[in-house]
Amino acid sequence: MAGADTPTASAMAAAGPATAMLAVAEGSSSNASIIDTALEGVCEPIHIPTFLLPPLVFTGLLVALWTWKCFMMVVFQNKIIYMPFFPPTSRSETIENWESMCGGIKWVKENTLSADGKKLSLAVATVPLPKGRQQASAASAQTTNKPPTAHIYVLYFQGNAGSIPPRLPDISWVLHAVGASKVHDLSAHAQQLTFVCLSYRGYWTSRGRPSEPGLRLDAEAGVRWIAERHEQAFGKDGKDGATQTRPILLVWGQSIGSGVATNLAATGRVPPSMPVRGLLLETPFVSIKAMLQTLYPQKWLPYRYLGIFLRNHLDSWTNLGLMAQAAREKGTSAPMVYILEAERDELVPKEQSESLYQRCQELGIPVEKGVVPVAFHQQAIARGDGKKLAAQAILKLAQNALDSST
Repeated sequence: MAGADTPTASAMAAAGPATAMLAVAEGSSSNASIIDTALEGVCEPIHIPTFLLPPLVFTGLLVALWTWKCFMMVVFQNKIIYMPFFPPTSRSETIENWESMCGGIKWVKENTLSADGKKLSLAVATVPLPKGRQQASAASAQTTNKPPTAHIYVLYFQGNAGSIPPRLPDISWVLHAVGASKVHDLSAHAQQLTFVCLSYRGYWTSRGRPSEPGLRLDAEAGVRWIAERHEQAFGKDGKDGATQTRPILLVWGQSIGSGVATNLAATGRVPPSMPVRGLLLETPFVSIKAMLQTLYPQKWLPYRYLGIFLRNHLDSWTNLGLMAQAAREKGTSAPMVYILEAERDELVPKEQSESLYQRCQELGIPVEKGVVPVAFHQQAIARGDGKKLAAQAILKLAQNALDSST
């Protein structure tokens, strides 16, 4: 039943249209007052003191810039990590431009295809191996007349910038040091070493754009090319009648190339006759994630926490574990690792190479480490001491591989 103060519909109708409209207006006004009362205290305007406005605006801009930079680092990480166009002349370099500084070692440009059809370029040279102190002995003379039982191959992976040709002079003098060694005698097994420098996709004259999955395919393509070359030279499965020459594959990675090398050794799809038998890691780092924390050590900066968004990992720490596990499952020894560290490396702290060294020891992987005195990141083999250490590393890795495969 309606209250006494509330006009009924019949009463309003009897009173006429004007009275009815007045009653509706009063009801609407009453409802609006109720809503205003309910919202009072909820939608009060926020008053910011004037002296707080500049720091708030500055903080907002700083957060926006950080967010934008983090977004750009994640989206364009391939272009940040891989720099095939730096320096600007790197794509137009030729072997002939640097041939006069190679000390007579003849480099030849070859091509191959990756599994996804990318054309890749390689620089290849073959040099004699040392005969050691027994070179003048009659026994050594008889040995050199016999067909070699092995042929050494070194597959080289470069760092993240530049191209292969400018690196050939330093590598050539490393190879001269290999041939001139009087300490290691490999003549009983192998007489020559073939050095293969692989140009990643997007680098030098190779096609495509670099990424970690792509570089995995490129490394596997390099091994397949070596396997085909070995078959052409020595017959299928290393047999051509009386000759039985087995391939010994070593990989050498410089900086980012170290991650490519350990990727190949740990998970690479390679021919059964061409496993990785040794690794030379020059100025290596643990992983891309570890390098983020190195480049941005401040915990209050957001960049060091972008690891969850990485598409490129190059995780040598994990790869060493996979190598050790695979060796245990096969009942064989893991390939030997030689770490070449630059004493004054300004990019990769020595703690990272030391971590990899200790990791190998914990996993039971044969490992040695050499330190190039007074060398920065890009100078490890540019200095004479570095060339000697790199040559010794190749010979030690080759000797270890030959001993473990006999």
